[in-house]
Amino acid sequence: MPTMTAPKLISGNSNQPLAAAIARRMSMHRGMDVGLVDARVERFNDGEIFVEVFENVRGEDMFIIQPTSNPANDNLMELLIIADALRRSSADRITAVIPYFGYARQDRRSKARTPITAKLVANMLVEAGVERILTLDLHATQIQGFFDIPVDNLYASPIYALDARHHFRDCMSDVMVVSPDVGGVARARDLAQRIGAPLSIVDKRRGNPGEVAEMTVIGDVKDRVCIIVDDIVDTAGTLCKAAEVLMDNGAKEVHSYITHGVLSGPAVERITNSAMKSLVITDTIAATKPVLAAPNIRIVPTAPMFAQAILNTWNGTSVSSLFDHKTLGPIYEGLYAAE
Repeated sequence: MPTMTAPKLISGNSNQPLAAAIARRMSMHRGMDVGLVDARVERFNDGEIFVEVFENVRGEDMFIIQPTSNPANDNLMELLIIADALRRSSADRITAVIPYFGYARQDRRSKARTPITAKLVANMLVEAGVERILTLDLHATQIQGFFDIPVDNLYASPIYALDARHHFRDCMSDVMVVSPDVGGVARARDLAQRIGAPLSIVDKRRGNPGEVAEMTVIGDVKDRVCIIVDDIVDTAGTLCKAAEVLMDNGAKEVHSYITHGVLSGPAVERITNSAMKSLVITDTIAATKPVLAAPNIRIVPTAPMFAQAILNTWNGTSVSSLFDHKTLGPIYEGLYAAE
């Protein structure tokens, strides 16, 4: 079998701008052109997905870049079919780079007679020929245990630490990190420790399913610049309500750092009209036109981190080194040059 000379990237239709950005960044790192493998991912008239790879991938180290965001089922099937095509074409190793891992919210049986769909998706990926997973901010970290293959779960908090230190450098003493619920305390505490800020919690109590009956702020947020931290923003109802409660409790400003901007339904309109001064998301999910046009939504790139993680995976060096914002500093120096 031929020696692997370089990692090769291939992308489905889910987030081609991110895939192209990762390829460009890898080209910068390696000093030689790294492009996406020439392939077509199309649909028959009845919706069936067809994949054809036009380049030789025999013996190659392949990385499929495909978040499983909306439409989740189509994008998941594209990922599975691409993996099968590569396996049948004798690729040496297949790594699925899944910036947003769909179905991660279905990680346990919360009621009787319900599925654990995250485990089902894990089984499907392995059966399709995927040998390694690279993802970002899994909704539940225990999903790593659903796989019998290596899973590298990167974190957005090192990037957000750089971003917060840059954008709030004139008022860092006033910053307070806020978890929007008790379950997200660990994630919020991580960012708070990185930027040296105190931590507060919004305790929410639900009435009917899907409705928040009451929110209570644990901690003194008066005259504070509050930063809400979470992994997913979907319809943004709870997030906007939390921002309103913080302002009612005397906060000076409210900002949010959310990794995955699902932003379905009325989310963008709610955020635009909310008490939040800014919402920062990553580009793991391709931004829609309303998201790009929203005046208080800002997107930070993940391509520099994913490009470095892919290179580290390919050459057998540490991926966990990217958990440190000091390591990411040079990688993101174009954005946060002053840091």
